[in-house]
Amino acid sequence: MSIKIVDTTLRDGEQKAGIALGTKEKVEIAKILNDIGIFQIEAGIAAMGGDEKESIKEIAALGLESKISSWNRMNIKDINESMECSVDIIHISAPVSDIQIEEKLKKNKSWVLENIKKCVKYTLDKGYEVTVGLEDASRADVNFLIEICKLLYDIGVKRVRYADTVGILYPRRVFYQINKIREAVPIEIEMHAHNDFGMAIINSLGALKAGAEYVDCTVTGIGERAGNCDFLEFSETIYKLYGEKTYLNKFSELKKKESIIKKLIG
Repeated sequence: MSIKIVDTTLRDGEQKAGIALGTKEKVEIAKILNDIGIFQIEAGIAAMGGDEKESIKEIAALGLESKISSWNRMNIKDINESMECSVDIIHISAPVSDIQIEEKLKKNKSWVLENIKKCVKYTLDKGYEVTVGLEDASRADVNFLIEICKLLYDIGVKRVRYADTVGILYPRRVFYQINKIREAVPIEIEMHAHNDFGMAIINSLGALKAGAEYVDCTVTGIGERAGNCDFLEFSETIYKLYGEKTYLNKFSELKKKESIIKKLIG
């Protein structure tokens, strides 16, 4: 089983109440995540500007083996801010549930399809790797998820993030939806689970079972509300269930590095 970890400690993790990381702390954490062997580090949101943007620039300039990405709303202005940081991957978040599209944004699905296509093509034409987040996917119509994944795959997107934005999923539904998408579109799936009901790890396992290859984690599981999938707990779980040793070859070293990150977070 091939499993790649996308660490979002510096973006979603920092949304935990009471956490505010400076540039120095973010850079040090990025270096530690790289040493652990994380596939991708989501460094933050460039459109926020100020210290946030500067920290992303500094992390991207380190020349780490981990790929560096920046999170963006579905608009060109955000994307340009990320391009100025010279990140490896530009992540564009697209609302996909009716409640997000119609109630929050007062738009429709045609608007989403039109705008995500425009933003993705713009970014790809600039030579960047693009991933797209299916925001609030857990409350979306699976047929619309398939429709948008087909559009994205056809224009050159290789990976989408299935986001349980409000943390309501359970493993059977995770498996059903991701399996259905994978049956319809040969696109890579990244799972982004929140831990509101204490199910971030098991939902991430359900995603893997359905064919996902990427799992989002944070150090100690920090994140918005109840947090995200805990990196070390998830790593230990996939080792015990699947024999996946990628992140556990030096478990004691990982624990030590986790303790260092805890001190940096404060």
